[in-house]
Amino acid sequence: MGRRWFSVYLLCGLGLAVTTVVAIIAVQIGYVGDEDNPFRALGERDVLAAVKLSLWTSTLAASLALVVAVPTAYALARWRFRGRFLVDALLDVPIVLSPIVIGISLILVFRSTPGQWIEHHVVRFVFEVPGIVIAQFVLSLAMQVRVLKAGFEDLDPRFEQVARFLGCTPFGAFWRVTLPMCRASLVAGFVMGWSRAIGDFGATVTIAGSVANKTETIPVAIYNNLSTVKIGKALGLAILLTMIAFVVLTVVRVFGARRER
Repeated sequence: MGRRWFSVYLLCGLGLAVTTVVAIIAVQIGYVGDEDNPFRALGERDVLAAVKLSLWTSTLAASLALVVAVPTAYALARWRFRGRFLVDALLDVPIVLSPIVIGISLILVFRSTPGQWIEHHVVRFVFEVPGIVIAQFVLSLAMQVRVLKAGFEDLDPRFEQVARFLGCTPFGAFWRVTLPMCRASLVAGFVMGWSRAIGDFGATVTIAGSVANKTETIPVAIYNNLSTVKIGKALGLAILLTMIAFVVLTVVRVFGARRER
């Protein structure tokens, strides 16, 4: 009897969770507006501009973040030093912090004296497209470090030690042994960071604003279209983000299964 009730408990929990997510997706796809159709709205010029901007900025931000995340995650996975847990916790702050707080912090950075010099002599970030990239970079970096650190920790250090014994330098062992064996984690880390970047609203809109056809990413465009009661466009972009999230999570699961094998 106890086993039966426990099975019912598990089934109810699983059923409720799945029903909730399916309902969210179903109401998006099943919406039929009086005038604006969500799928037809995806072909309009301003919607395409938001999609293109989101795609290239998030890809650039995730790529730059990966360059920094790989050595950071590897150092945290292999080095043992005093205060390591504090550094580890510090790098997790952007994951749990509200993106709006990150956006405000970035504005303050570029309103400082060094930041003003960068704005005037190098590149402008506040209310400009580079501001989108830097906001997405911060969010993507934190996610990638977390995923990659787990991947490096799962790899047995003895593989690297054997490579060193056979004559590899520390960098050679890292490049020729560690990275190829952690390929699945690299892909998963990049994809998770990219999805975090493309789905951001708070940090992006805070530092870059919401200028149509200039700094309007997909989440910002959803908000702007909802505020002007353009339900079709907003819902079309929402469906697109939902599909991206589903594909991203599927890819991560596939590469995660490969890593386990």
